[in-house]
Amino acid sequence: MSRAYADLPLHYGHVPPWLAARMSLLGGAIIETIVADYGKAEVLRRLSDPCWFQALGCVLGMDWHSSGITTSVMGALKKALNPRAHELGIYICGGKGKHSRQTPQELLLIADKTGLPGHELVKHSKLAAKVDNTALQDGFQLYLHSFIVSDQGDWAVVQQGMNDSNGMARRYHWHSAVVRSFTETPHSFIYGKNQGQILNLTDKAAMPTKDGLLELVKTSPGQLLPEIRRITMPSHHDVRGENVDLKRLGAVLAVAHERQVLDFETLLLMEGVGPRTLQSLTLVSEVIHGTPSRFTDPARFSFAHGGKDGHPFPVPLNVYDETISVMREAVSKAKIGQHDKQEAIRKLSVLSQQLEKEFVPNERFDEVIKRERDDSWRYGGRTVFGKEKPPEKNNQLSLFD
Repeated sequence: MSRAYADLPLHYGHVPPWLAARMSLLGGAIIETIVADYGKAEVLRRLSDPCWFQALGCVLGMDWHSSGITTSVMGALKKALNPRAHELGIYICGGKGKHSRQTPQELLLIADKTGLPGHELVKHSKLAAKVDNTALQDGFQLYLHSFIVSDQGDWAVVQQGMNDSNGMARRYHWHSAVVRSFTETPHSFIYGKNQGQILNLTDKAAMPTKDGLLELVKTSPGQLLPEIRRITMPSHHDVRGENVDLKRLGAVLAVAHERQVLDFETLLLMEGVGPRTLQSLTLVSEVIHGTPSRFTDPARFSFAHGGKDGHPFPVPLNVYDETISVMREAVSKAKIGQHDKQEAIRKLSVLSQQLEKEFVPNERFDEVIKRERDDSWRYGGRTVFGKEKPPEKNNQLSLFD
């Protein structure tokens, strides 16, 4: 059983409407493509992977490291997928605060429509929340509970707790495919910072405790959970070179900005799409088609559409809209048997990975960000603080040699 611990700085605030609407459109197109290419079960598996989940939030334009990714991504996906759940076969229940308490009623309604065992799903939902809030006493109080279920009965849970005393959040991931017991190591992942001693009555090491007296588990989580994967989200807002695999990022930029690396067929199918949108589409392509090992540096995916707070750069709305347009066109054409556009998008991630094998970045990472910020006004750049204006001096800088 795998585990993951990482820092998630606790961020407050709201997603601006101009970003929330785009997150739903692009997020919906990404999930729909995954369903078409890999199936519903794969969507649930990916939602139970914290690295992929963080990368998805980054490519949708949220702050690359913060706890806000969880609430915003689940809210965007619920808005995008539920109106078409009968078609896609994926339903999202619950949410933040009062919405989490509506999960049982939502699951029972879904059960009436699909024939799924509603009361059993409600029980799973309640047990998942009880385990993470009570059986696993790690100092975090749950405030978000999202239950995702397919019409085939597979389910996943994404829930998050906060610790006001240290300003951190912890995200918990569940997946029905790997849950054998709700009282013995049920999680697919736990996403959060090691807070020291915890009481974890779901661990195998706690079996004697459950059979006898309750005792505090004094062993560190690293010893209790043998197959820990770690991903650390630092507290600093800016994206730094140390947060990104520069070789992977450089390959993405080369695919986008050096047209000679594209094969002629892909180039024809992407006709009319500018280099900056190709950069975004390449990262979107990897979110859809990349293997799990490709998401160990989720900050890299913020180079698709920036972040609402301006890190690593303002959200380029024109590019974002063009990315949405290309994705929706590809999804629409695939429904009538025309898969050329989707195949071209898939090839972008393949080309990037091929180029990456021999790619040597010159590590001028700050120049990449500076160029994005200098050009932001050209692409309709926007943050929660307002729209970007042309800089006084706009010197052109190279990306990578």
